[in-house]
Amino acid sequence: MSRMLASVVNLQEALMVEQVGVDIIDLKQPAHGALGALEISVVQEIVLALSAITKISATVGDLPMQPERVYDAVEHMANTGVDYVKIGIFPNGDSVATLKKLTPLAQQFSLIAVLFADASLDFSLLATLKNVGFTGVMLDTMDKKRGSLLQIMPLTELSNFVALAQSKQLLCGLAGSLRLTDLPSLLPLKADYLGFRGALCQQQQRTSSLDLTALMQLKQAMLG
Repeated sequence: MSRMLASVVNLQEALMVEQVGVDIIDLKQPAHGALGALEISVVQEIVLALSAITKISATVGDLPMQPERVYDAVEHMANTGVDYVKIGIFPNGDSVATLKKLTPLAQQFSLIAVLFADASLDFSLLATLKNVGFTGVMLDTMDKKRGSLLQIMPLTELSNFVALAQSKQLLCGLAGSLRLTDLPSLLPLKADYLGFRGALCQQQQRTSSLDLTALMQLKQAMLG
């Protein structure tokens, strides 16, 4: 059964999501891009406030694939105590060199790569992720104005992605403007996680505040 990841922007939202029992609380700032990062101090505040058993992920921002720069950002975020650090594989720079640079951190921390269905998508990177020691991989969308993941990529390709990731023993997640109405199509794919932000917000706008009713409806629907 797929578990639920919900993105939050502050401590108030994190506490709301924790109360509902979401499987992973994801820390990011949608106003700053596809994987906009929260300030380290805000991440630390949330980590300290939530239960030790609550799983937390955090993004490092929309960074170019420059090995040293990404390494420093990942190291700083990992040291906040989050359970997973998410790194976007953006089309500018050297993705393979950047991933290989992260090898020492991948041995210490749980790193999740985020690939983008609307960018130059290269599934061969999954082999590199496995070799480097990454814990998992997500498929997301970079340009939120282009539509949802399901509008950008056919279900057959999404199914192939999930199968390939799981064949390499990588945790696998799907995200990208997903809605409650997408669940009948997505749940049969059996991805480990489905990620949400906009669907949980007021007016379904990812930069708006979380809506408790929408959050509870989606959580219930995920349970079937």
